Amino acid sequence: MSNWVLGIDGGGTKCLARLETLQGELIGEVVTGPANVAQNVATAYDSVCQACEQLRQRTGISAMDFANIPTVIGLAGFNIQKYAEAALQWSLPVHTANMTTDLHIACAGAHGSETGALIITGTGSSAYVNIGGAKRIIGGHGFPLGDEASGAWLGWRALSFTLQTLDGMHPDNALTRHLCHKFDTQSAQALVAMTLHYQSCDYAALAPEVIALAAQAEPNAISIMQQGAQYLSRILTVIEGYKPPRIAMTGGLAPAWQQWLAPEEANKLRAPLSTPVQGAVLLARTMANNLTHNPHKEE
Repeated sequence: MSNWVLGIDGGGTKCLARLETLQGELIGEVVTGPANVAQNVATAYDSVCQACEQLRQRTGISAMDFANIPTVIGLAGFNIQKYAEAALQWSLPVHTANMTTDLHIACAGAHGSETGALIITGTGSSAYVNIGGAKRIIGGHGFPLGDEASGAWLGWRALSFTLQTLDGMHPDNALTRHLCHKFDTQSAQALVAMTLHYQSCDYAALAPEVIALAAQAEPNAISIMQQGAQYLSRILTVIEGYKPPRIAMTGGLAPAWQQWLAPEEANKLRAPLSTPVQGAVLLARTMANNLTHNPHKEE
């Protein structure tokens, strides 16, 4: 059996891979490109494979030994059956790999076990509940159909509002001036041309600026943040109906949203115990232990 376990967190902006020993010693971590399988199957595959190869080269592990490392890969978009089926056809550098959703590994990392509930707000947004082995995904439908309160949603709302302002539908405002300065244009048509083919990660790159403007009391940025907080509040209400023992919120935007939730809601949320990629490692370690006790069991 391998002495290592590998966890991979494939998100909309980046793919993070973490290699540890069975005893929990960190061997190495690498970051590659986007790995949301629902957005681009080929890009996600390349990012996962590059992460594996970079780790292998960095650690000096042979290809044969690396292939036998118990691995758990959590992918954004894996909850959509069509894309899950596509990902399951991948030929990977690791042969003993379990694929699951990025929500599953994030929940495991947040609570130190698979049981609990989680709200994720990063490039995308979604929620996940695992009680007694019963798993439920709330939201996570992908941008632009869903992902409210995500980085992509924030950037999209800000650009949409800016275009409406340039069309004369809103009075002059600091949010519009800020984005027009950023894109160096006062033309709605030029702005559309520059952003027409934006993907989630491109919109999400604008999220910190919306958050910063809201903190500076820009009314329109505040309105956008309030809309996102209302959505998260509704998500929290649904989650509480399942009575999870612990609820956490994670993702790059989690600290920002804490400030926009009502105090009684924010107080219900616990800090994650560890990261999603560490959750993937935890699940990989469980898989390795199962293989040790059941060496002929197929994963």
